[in-house]
Amino acid sequence: MFFEGKGKEYTAKTAGLAVQRARELGISRIVVASNTGYTADEFLSAIGDLKDIKLVVVTHHVGFRGPGEHEMPAEARARLAAAGCELLTTTHLFANVERAITSKFGGLYPGGIISAALRLFGQGTKVCLEIATMAMDAGLIPAGAEVVVAAGSGRGADTALVLLPAHAKSFFETEVREVICKPRTV
Repeated sequence: MFFEGKGKEYTAKTAGLAVQRARELGISRIVVASNTGYTADEFLSAIGDLKDIKLVVVTHHVGFRGPGEHEMPAEARARLAAAGCELLTTTHLFANVERAITSKFGGLYPGGIISAALRLFGQGTKVCLEIATMAMDAGLIPAGAEVVVAAGSGRGADTALVLLPAHAKSFFETEVREVICKPRTV
């Protein structure tokens, strides 16, 4: 499915398509980017009462918006945890200490180059590969397991992929198996 636009308005459709494809393939984990809880809630709604799919929710790191600031409200984190979601808040794979070096001294480093190359397929695609690797490194995805991953071009989700993720140290072994949906424009 290719959307004519991008952004939050495609979240419910993306969630439905992602959950449907996960079930068709027998995939038991969906990894989703959610900074406020909105996108995670849409995916929980699409999953429904069946508990055949575990939802892994990856948030922005603490301090993304401001020093010490948790972007996802505590009540949203508690609600998602109570619903059985696994939450991951950690340093972003492509924006780690390299961003500090770039900000202070200029230049571009490997993480930034990888990010720019992946954005050729859209912001959501870049984030999907990033959060799948982060979840893999946190032990929230079993080694050798396909996952459905969803993210967006800002708020909400407009991109979903089937991936066989790898750890950060072997990132280039990641396999993009399917594009479930994404915007036609980047």
